[in-house]
Parts: sequence; C-alpha cells; structure tokens
Amino acid sequence: MAIAQPASRPANPRFSSGPCAKPPTFELSKLADAPLGRSHRAAVGKAKLKDAIEGTREVLGIPADYKIGIVPASDTGAVEMAMWSLLGERKVEMLAWESFGAGWVTDVVKQLKIDAEAKIADYGQIVDLASVDFANDVVFTWNGTTSGVRVPNGDWIADDREGLTICDATSAAFAMDLPWDKLDVTTFSWQKVLGGEAAHGVIVLSPRAVARLESYTPAWPLPKIFRMTKGGKLIEGIFTGATINTPSMLAVEDYLFALDWARSVGGLEGLIARANANAQAVFDFCEANDWIANLAEDDATRSNTSVCLKFTDDRIQDGAAFAKAVAKRLEAENIALDIGAYRDAPAGLRIWCGGTVETADIEAMLPWLAWAFDAEIEAQA
Repeated sequence: MAIAQPASRPANPRFSSGPCAKPPTFELSKLADAPLGRSHRAAVGKAKLKDAIEGTREVLGIPADYKIGIVPASDTGAVEMAMWSLLGERKVEMLAWESFGAGWVTDVVKQLKIDAEAKIADYGQIVDLASVDFANDVVFTWNGTTSGVRVPNGDWIADDREGLTICDATSAAFAMDLPWDKLDVTTFSWQKVLGGEAAHGVIVLSPRAVARLESYTPAWPLPKIFRMTKGGKLIEGIFTGATINTPSMLAVEDYLFALDWARSVGGLEGLIARANANAQAVFDFCEANDWIANLAEDDATRSNTSVCLKFTDDRIQDGAAFAKAVAKRLEAENIALDIGAYRDAPAGLRIWCGGTVETADIEAMLPWLAWAFDAEIEAQA
C-alpha cells in the first residue's frame, strides 16, 4: 500500500555536513567585488584578506592579542600545521570520539611518533574529560563532526595548564561559544557553519602558542606550508593577510559575504540561536518517534550542528542498507541531500543544523523522514 507523502517540502534540501548550505540570502552576484585575476599580494588582495581576518575576530569575539591566519588545505591543513609545528616539546594527550579525532591520533602516534597517550571513546560517547592531565599538550575536537558528540563546555580545561590545548573546532566555530582563554590553538574551516567555499582553513593562536613557536624547534623537517616562524620569530605577515600560498580571492569574497550575513542575524549569538533551534527540532522529532534516536548518548554532549541519528526499530534487518535506502528516498524526492552517516561512523543519518539552515526547512523535512522510514519498512517486509 502506498504511503501518503507530506504536503509541504523544504525550500532548500541541502543538509550536508560539509560543504554546508550557503547563507539563505546568497547569490553569485553578491561576489561581484572579488578581485579576480589580481595578485593576492596587491593592495586590494591584502585588504580583502585582512578584512576576512578581522571580521573573524569581530564575529567570534577572539581576543586582540590572539593571532588569526588563513591557511591552505581547509581545517585539516590547519590542524596538521599546528601539530607538526608545536608538538614534541612534552608528552601529548590525544582525545578522540569520532573519525577525524582518530585521524589526529594516527598522525601523532604513527607519523610524528611522539610520546602520546590516546584516549578514545566509542561513537556516541566522550572520553573522561576529568582525567586529562594539563601538564601535557592536549589535542581534541570540540565537536565531533562524524559522531555528533561535543564537549559540553570548557570548564574541564585547566586555567593553570602547563601544556597547550590544540582544538579542532571546524564544526563548532560560529555555532558554539568557544572559551578563548582555554584554547591555545583553534582551527576551523569556513565551509562549515558559515557555508563558505571549501579549501581554506583558519588557525587561531594564543600568546602561549606563539611563545611555543618562537622557543621550540621540532626534531622533524617542516614543509613550507607548515612554517609559521623564520629565524625563531613568528612570521607576522601570515596573520595580517600575507598567506603562505595563493588563496582563492573568490572564496575569500564568499567568506566576507558570509561574515556580513552573520552580522545581519545577530552575530555569534544569533548564529548559535539559529543552530540551537534547528537541532532542537530534530531532538523533538526523536523524542516523539521511538524508531530513531540521537547517536550522542548524553544530552549534555549532543551537537547542535552535525546531528547524528541512529535507527532503533527491531524490524530493521540490515542497519547500513536501511539507512542508505532512507537517505536515497529523501534525495530522490529532493527533500534532503547528503544526509547519510559518515563512512566510518555507525549506520544512520547525519543532519546539518548550522545557522545557514532555516528551521522551517528542518521542520518541513522531518515528516518526510518519517515517510521514508515507513516506506522502507514496508518495502523490507
């Protein structure tokens, strides 16, 4: 028997967790001021890059004495730059609760071969944050993009720490309140919460991180794109717009547009509120339906951006095949695009709820999720 489809449809079916939905007011014509065909070293290029850096500082509330740089290779490049440049002076604690955090463990343990202790939690869980020793350097993701689990706050990070904290905040920046006094190195990509174009990363350094860079030289050779010092001093140009390699000025223009949009919705506070409303709509849906649940086991650690879900119905015979079939039905109807769970994560769905997504689109999509579930249960039977 055919199952009736919902009457309403989301205006924008893009719920991918990266690259993420563009801001609702985006049009290509908004990028007309990009200095295409010009050198990024020219005055106009440097000015645009500096505006991007200072706009980031303004919207995120980053302290004036912190350095902000635009770097190559998205958030991955920024995290790698931090680890290869800063780690090795002391023991490291690697905290992981999803695939990207596990990847950083591999880099430190198998590639850099540093004295490190890896604390790894299963998907849906988080490590014992009270057990972290801040005499060590500590590397962690603020929000697990592939598990939907985040740290609840920064209270667990010691104010009197001896080591550095290196935080991958790529799916947290612009959607969660990051305590800058607790973070020595913070990285993200603007392709996530602000829906910017991919390939560029951002690295934020505290004065403590700068002091480490200027006083410590790693035992291994550093590729050019990782080098932030010269002659024992920070290369200041990287943090004022003189990027290490050639950036896309079209992508920079797109980011400047996204920052303007962020200001128009109330800045960081407005962005957090939008993400919270989106995620709450999904949480309420899970509460009302006993066949689906949040992958995060503790409500205090649920992500408000990359909301990961699992099917819990006993009638499902093959969890991975079922989840893929549901996602395929929603994509075929142009209701929800790219919402399958990450390839290394447990079978299920992942719905992006960052601030560029409209709550009305989430609310219109969820009845279709119920439709797809019922249709697939019937097909399976």
